[in-house]
Amino acid sequence: MKAFYGDMRVGILGGGQLGRMLIQEAINYNVSIRVLDPDPDAPCKNMCDKFVIGSLTDYDTVYNFGKGTDMLTIEIEKVNVDALQQLEDEGVMVFPQPRVIRLIQDKGLQKEFFKQHDFPTAPFQLLSSAAALKQSHVPFPYIQKLRKDGYDGKGVYKVKSEADLKGAFDAPCVVEQWIDFEKEIAVIVSRNENDEIKTFPCVEMEFNPEANLVEFLISPSTLPLEIQVRAEELAKNIARALKITGLLAVEMFLTRDGQILINELAPRPHNSGHHSIEGNYTSQFAQHLRAIFNLPLGDVRAINNAVMINLLGEKGFDGPAVYEGIEEILAIDGVYVHLYGKKFTKPFRKMGHITIVDSDRDKAIEKARTVQQIVKVKA
Repeated sequence: MKAFYGDMRVGILGGGQLGRMLIQEAINYNVSIRVLDPDPDAPCKNMCDKFVIGSLTDYDTVYNFGKGTDMLTIEIEKVNVDALQQLEDEGVMVFPQPRVIRLIQDKGLQKEFFKQHDFPTAPFQLLSSAAALKQSHVPFPYIQKLRKDGYDGKGVYKVKSEADLKGAFDAPCVVEQWIDFEKEIAVIVSRNENDEIKTFPCVEMEFNPEANLVEFLISPSTLPLEIQVRAEELAKNIARALKITGLLAVEMFLTRDGQILINELAPRPHNSGHHSIEGNYTSQFAQHLRAIFNLPLGDVRAINNAVMINLLGEKGFDGPAVYEGIEEILAIDGVYVHLYGKKFTKPFRKMGHITIVDSDRDKAIEKARTVQQIVKVKA
């Protein structure tokens, strides 16, 4: 590992908001950050030492970008893993490891991994096409997920009856039994190369039913301690089984009869950890850097009650972003605004997030509901 005096060249594949917040933390480590992204106006563009415009899925582009770095990390899973594998073979440190990214890119492989390691998950089938789906006679209702390239709620389709089959994806997919869950929860776990593992406290999430995106998150959870411990142990065991270096977000369902079922994994900083910037002693972004640099992992305890709201583009608006209500909400104690530097808004696009902290959990939630009504992103 090079010394932290600017000679450590770290590359990030993806220049969106996750990369932006990772750079904001990486500045504290004196590392030189390079970013690859296809969007010439990506949020990271003006924050890194070198910004390269190019495809994240093209072998040569990713390989050539990576050759100019000492270490590569990601902020999105849809990247060329073959190029990352070659770079790792040639001595570039790649975290999370290419084999981990390859597995998580494919929801079918994820499900098989859960099954092989006896990690609890919803019953599932792997199918190749819409025709195979129609012939499978899976009991309604169920969820169809594209095996690859689903992101931010896209690539997920609920099949409630035979009438819905006409809108099903005609591609390799995972078909999951519909789970009547009580709550969606998440645990972020980190692991370094010394096999030190830590989990952030379990959080509770609410999703926008139309966009299938997290829009409201509460930390820490007030679920029974036994459930929280079980969720955190599951996350640790998955990190150990993967031998991942870096951060892993583990999204789960809590069923009405108290079961915890694993939904999906994300091998990077995640929407379910944004509150940690103000809400925990160590943020998820600082922890990711500690893990990939093989430094001692930070203190993950919650400092306070924290509620995070995703700031999504309003329906019916598409164009240069206009933020309404920011000045009004900043008059409320404990409100922290994070805008992502995206020039253009569109319906349900993630434009920022707002974290509300308060020593009183109910007050934090009340303030967050108020903020949610006031702030709008229009065009």
